[in-house]
Amino acid sequence: MWRRSFTTTSATALKDKKWDALIIGGGHNGLTAAAYLARGGLSVAVLERRHTIGGAAVTEELIPGFKFSRCSYLQGLLRPAVINELELAKHGLKLLKRNPSSFTPCLDGRYLLLGADKDLNHSQISKFSQADAEAYPKYESQLEKFCKFMDLVLDSSPPESLPHKSSLNEQLKNKLQNSVFWASCLRHAASMGQKDMVEFMDLLLSPASKVLNNWFETDVLKATLGTDAVIGSTASIHTPGSGYVLLHLVMGETDGERGVWSYVEGGMGSISNAIASAAVTAGAHVVTNVEVSQLLIKNSSTVDGVILADGTEVHASVVLSNATPYKTFMELVPNNVLPDDYFRAIKHSDYSSATTKINVAVDKLPQFQCCKSNHFHSGPEHVGTIHIGSESMEDIHSASHDAANGIPSRRPVIEMTIPSVLDKTISPPVPLSFIRRMVTNAFGAFDYAIKRGMHVINLFVQYTPYKPLDGDWQDHDYRESFAQKCFTLIDEYAPGFSTSVIGYDMLTPPDLEREFGLTGGNIYHGAMGLDSLFLMRPVKGWSNYKTPLKGLYLCGSGAHPGGGVMGAPGRNAAHLVLQDVRKI
Repeated sequence: MWRRSFTTTSATALKDKKWDALIIGGGHNGLTAAAYLARGGLSVAVLERRHTIGGAAVTEELIPGFKFSRCSYLQGLLRPAVINELELAKHGLKLLKRNPSSFTPCLDGRYLLLGADKDLNHSQISKFSQADAEAYPKYESQLEKFCKFMDLVLDSSPPESLPHKSSLNEQLKNKLQNSVFWASCLRHAASMGQKDMVEFMDLLLSPASKVLNNWFETDVLKATLGTDAVIGSTASIHTPGSGYVLLHLVMGETDGERGVWSYVEGGMGSISNAIASAAVTAGAHVVTNVEVSQLLIKNSSTVDGVILADGTEVHASVVLSNATPYKTFMELVPNNVLPDDYFRAIKHSDYSSATTKINVAVDKLPQFQCCKSNHFHSGPEHVGTIHIGSESMEDIHSASHDAANGIPSRRPVIEMTIPSVLDKTISPPVPLSFIRRMVTNAFGAFDYAIKRGMHVINLFVQYTPYKPLDGDWQDHDYRESFAQKCFTLIDEYAPGFSTSVIGYDMLTPPDLEREFGLTGGNIYHGAMGLDSLFLMRPVKGWSNYKTPLKGLYLCGSGAHPGGGVMGAPGRNAAHLVLQDVRKI
């Protein structure tokens, strides 16, 4: 949870000075930007609407004793530069590596485990196909090559052109910086060679199903890998361009190990807390329970600060928005100050979502039928991401097809994680009363009760339309019916799961929008299609964090390089602001 000692400035004291920089939103990117700006010597205040920091990277105790990573739930994309430069380990960040990293149970009694252990992968895949077992290391190796190319792109501001009204010196400097970027890209491309570059382009443009069919023959392996291509989107696995998101798996990294994703001790909020600690240590101020209602604009084109919901005006030289582009420009910017083409582009960007997050408290671990185990302690099947309801790519496509027709998936695609298997700080111990009851009820039940344990379970569920045609997410019975559908599907693989549920919290797309400000419920602040990345994010001509309003910058996931708990938009935007401030 957010440590209150970090809140060093009251909301009323905000107006007592003109700040160098204000940041709208205390999500991880906003906090990252604050840390870098404060380290650069600027006076910085972060304004967070909710009672706690973190945005979607937050830990909340919704059921007594159970601490949930309420939205994001895995770490793997946080840029190494952010971790190292902000010394997040010194500020309490502790990563818990998962191995194995993936488990897919099958209704026919088989299962697939995958992880960092190459021998394990070979033995597991060879149960289904010897050819696939031989191909898998080559597939991973190729994606790792592509990820090295992507590192340069992720950690850099896009090489955007300056408007013609810029000075000659600014134009020349910009052209030089852009030339350096493109030269680096060309060097990386040359080192890969033409064959790999053609393969890279094929990956970027193709449906994930085509890419995986070209590599493998086993349905369950293709489905396991294919879920990464549709995470957080409304796309089918057959949608062109979905192949790019397959890089998501290998881009994940923990302590320099590619493809290794981790839990965070204390939940995902611990990432935000560590970044906030680094920011405050550098001199930043973080204030919760303050809502920005509008941006202050002077001379119709220059930002002068913000107006809070209570009417307080807070002045600043620059403002960075960690809100979605839609929230920033459609709701916070006054009418008639944006260029028409920019206004239309932001308004009509794709913010659609079909994602629901269900946070579940259980009183025992799920026992997967295919593992044929009688023990109640955790096994390798509980450590990584558990893929439910997606034994083939057609299962994923059918689920997306339901949503495209306006109804929640009849057999949802579920990614289950159980972080409490590795993180003992987020779930309560077995109640003594429960142990006593079990001891009196059966011989040997004391050992059973100790091993049984309480656990936190994350369910990332697709596909759930924002406005379903067969009901309303505000209807309690409709919501309950969908949650039970998910639990019943899990029962098919782990009988008795439903009876282990103590309580749950469900966030549908409208809930994600209302509670966390995610327009349309989109966890990436906007779609991650090829038409919305790099020089096109958030809109073409404005990809380098600047906006048509002087002094206003974007620093959230709606800017390059996009969504996920990366910290890259915050870091890149802060570097640009520091460059611009030093020119003045």
